[in-house]
Amino acid sequence: MRLNQNILLLGKKVVLVPYTSEHVPRYHEWMKSEELQRLTASEPLSLEQEYAMQQSWQEDADKCTFIVLDAEKWRAQPGPPEESCMAGDVNLFLTDLGDPSLGEIEVMIAEPNCRGRGFGTEAVLMMMSYGVTKLGLTKFEAKIGQRNEPSIRMFQKLHFKQVAVSSIFQEVTLRLTVSRLERQWLLEQTSYMEERPYRDGSSEPHCVSGSTRPEPCTGR
Repeated sequence: MRLNQNILLLGKKVVLVPYTSEHVPRYHEWMKSEELQRLTASEPLSLEQEYAMQQSWQEDADKCTFIVLDAEKWRAQPGPPEESCMAGDVNLFLTDLGDPSLGEIEVMIAEPNCRGRGFGTEAVLMMMSYGVTKLGLTKFEAKIGQRNEPSIRMFQKLHFKQVAVSSIFQEVTLRLTVSRLERQWLLEQTSYMEERPYRDGSSEPHCVSGSTRPEPCTGR
């Protein structure tokens, strides 16, 4: 997260912000859900463990984590605290030492009232655009539980192709290679995205000029 700790990405439906200590209590409440634990292959953590994980992720150089905010709530005046705008998270893992151009992508839309509204799709598109333009990525993988059909369909609509099935882990692996045409398509899909500086605890109002599933998938 050192890669994106001072970056905010502004979209139409969602805003992506770094995962900070401010977000931990709501994230911890999400992960008490047995459904989310199953869909993300996660074990429940104590609140103290969740704070420790957030701190370790913040120091990690090979992980890019954003909290997904509901843009409509975030833009409200006066600006509400970010915790009340949280919808989920989206992650890139850059852990393949043999292929630095590959990123494993995950998304989780945890708030029930934020599902089925395109938040996950836009968050993934924005994260991939950031990965391609800022991190030099040319390939993406998503590992999704075999029973998580909505998430599999979502990634397939984003041009991912299934390349492997693991009966041991009960998951499928989907991959997208970003060719010249795929890059052009991706940048067209996210042409509205704005990158802005982010500061934890900023009290400035969220003034945005001219802006107009279940979807949880893959691991934490």
